[in-house]
Amino acid sequence: MADLLTTTNLSKSFGSLLVIDSFHMHLIEGEALGIIGPNGAGKSTLFNLITGSLHPNSGSIVFDGADITRMPAHDRCRAGIGRSYQIPHPFVGMTVFENLLVGAAFGSGRGESESYDFCAQILKLSGLLEKSNVLAGSLTLLERKRLELARALATRPKVLLLDEIAGGLTEHEVKELIATINSIHAEGTSIIWIEHIVHALLSVVSRLIVINFGQKLDDGNPKIVIKSPEVQKVYMGISVE
Repeated sequence: MADLLTTTNLSKSFGSLLVIDSFHMHLIEGEALGIIGPNGAGKSTLFNLITGSLHPNSGSIVFDGADITRMPAHDRCRAGIGRSYQIPHPFVGMTVFENLLVGAAFGSGRGESESYDFCAQILKLSGLLEKSNVLAGSLTLLERKRLELARALATRPKVLLLDEIAGGLTEHEVKELIATINSIHAEGTSIIWIEHIVHALLSVVSRLIVINFGQKLDDGNPKIVIKSPEVQKVYMGISVE
C-alpha cells in the first residue's frame, strides 16, 4: 500500500521553544497508527500542523500525493483530513443529527439534502442512531465522544486523527469506544490516534510511534516498542536495567 500521509523534516517553534524537531513520519493507506509520549512532547502540536491549525517553521507535509504544507485548514478537511478533539465541543443547541449535517455540508462541501442518508449511516456506525433527534447538550460524556467521532466522520475523511478520545471514560465506556473505532477502521478509514490509555490504543493500532521533546523516539510494532527500556523510562518513568 502507498503512503497516504508523510511529514519530512517538520519543525515548529514558539519563540525560542522548539516543540517539533525535524520530525519524520508516514502513514500507510488503510493503517491504524498510534502515537504516545509524555505531556508536552509535541503530540497535539503535530496534529495541529497536519490539520493546518498551525504552520511549520520548516519541513513539508504531503497528503494523498499533494504537498499541503501551506494549505488552509478548511481545504485540508475537504481534501480528506478529519479530526476529533480531546474535549468535545458540539453545537449544544442543535440535535445530534444537525451536528452531523454541519460537518457533512461544510466539512466535505456537499449539499445538505445529499448528506441525509450518509449522516444516518454515520449515526448507526457510531452508535448514536437512537439519539439522532436529541439535543447534543444533553448527551453523556461517552455520547459526546461518540458525537465527536461522528462529526469528524461526516466530513468523509480519508484519515481520521483522534486526540485522546478515550480520556475521562470508565473502563466499560473505553471498551465500547474501542469497538466503535475498530468498526470505523474496518470500514476503510485510516487512523492516527494519540492516546494516554495505552491498552485502548494497542487494541486498535498496528504500529506505534513514541515522541519525546518533539522528536521521534521509536517507531514500530506496538508490542515491541512499548517494551523498549528507553520508551519505558521516558514515557512511564520506569528505569529498566
